[in-house]
Amino acid sequence: MKKLVAMLAFCFLTLPLFSQDPSTWLADLPQAKDYVQKRASSYDRSGGNADARTIAAGETLTLLDDAGPGMISHVWFTIASDDPYHLKALVLRMYWDGESDPSVETPVGDFFGLGLGDYHVFQSLPLSVGSDKALNSFFSMPFQKHARITVTNEGSSKVDAFYFNIDYRAYSKPLPPDLLYFHAQYRQAAPAHGSTNEWHSNGDARVNDKKNLNGEGNYVWMEATGRGHFAGVTMSVLENQDGWWGEGDDMFFVDGETTPSINGTGSEDYFLGAWDFGGHAFSYGLYGAPVVGQEVAGGRSSVYRFHLDSPIPFTKSLRATIEHGHANHRSDNYFSVAYWYQTEPHAAFPALPPLEKRIPRIYAVGGPGNAK
Repeated sequence: MKKLVAMLAFCFLTLPLFSQDPSTWLADLPQAKDYVQKRASSYDRSGGNADARTIAAGETLTLLDDAGPGMISHVWFTIASDDPYHLKALVLRMYWDGESDPSVETPVGDFFGLGLGDYHVFQSLPLSVGSDKALNSFFSMPFQKHARITVTNEGSSKVDAFYFNIDYRAYSKPLPPDLLYFHAQYRQAAPAHGSTNEWHSNGDARVNDKKNLNGEGNYVWMEATGRGHFAGVTMSVLENQDGWWGEGDDMFFVDGETTPSINGTGSEDYFLGAWDFGGHAFSYGLYGAPVVGQEVAGGRSSVYRFHLDSPIPFTKSLRATIEHGHANHRSDNYFSVAYWYQTEPHAAFPALPPLEKRIPRIYAVGGPGNAK
């Protein structure tokens, strides 16, 4: 019996993604817990009600700095700032086991699916934004030796109030050695470089007849080396051109493939909608389009897809991509965060673009609705 209980506990720890299933939470409630619950918080140490921290321009605030072994189970932020671009200006970084390069590096807003710098309410299993401006993550984040989480204000204005609660479990014994580390990487293309601006609609022959078998020119969500699995992506699009932005196919290149072993049928199809999302916003546990804009230059959309039902594994490398328009003919603006688990060390992340480049704006790219 003891052996069975130990085996079940081991399986539970080695499947952190699946702990986000509420039915699992309920089923596991009777099981004895072998951790100490902890919280890193901005609470007022004097016992008063000044429970927020300020973050001056250029300052870095450390949210968590603690030894392992441990498992972060929940992160909550809410922010008060006069800076209209504070969701883009604040940069979240997470470091595991003393690494010098962060495993998570992304603007705060983008990490929580708010890639256009505006707040909107939605609910998914790993991420949600509640009313009012409550940012939540339920991704499991294990660490063996040490965890450090910081937020840096790259804007020119002070953040008046940054509230945070980070809930984590402290273990007395090392975690199973095959547990993988949580990673999140921000990318953008502002603008994506379309193959042509000499087109009038997405149905033009010069668009539809073009072929793309190897993903050349695709927008890249993430590239990783090592062993791991892809957990999902949040993405926001600001259109520079008229028409539907989502004619692009998702393509996943596993372990050095030159042609994708996973190839989709269209952007809204990958995000598990259909037919331009019908012009209607929606959000569910594993997929959603909480912002669905007009199909014109200036249209704004935000979407997400999480592979918690079946993460995409890789043993050597993974390149996760999507076309921007069929065969990459469109020149819209893309902002995304990819989420995955892998062994360390991880490959170097692309340099984070400076703040002025991260702020969404329309670019003169030519094409329908955009007079270059």
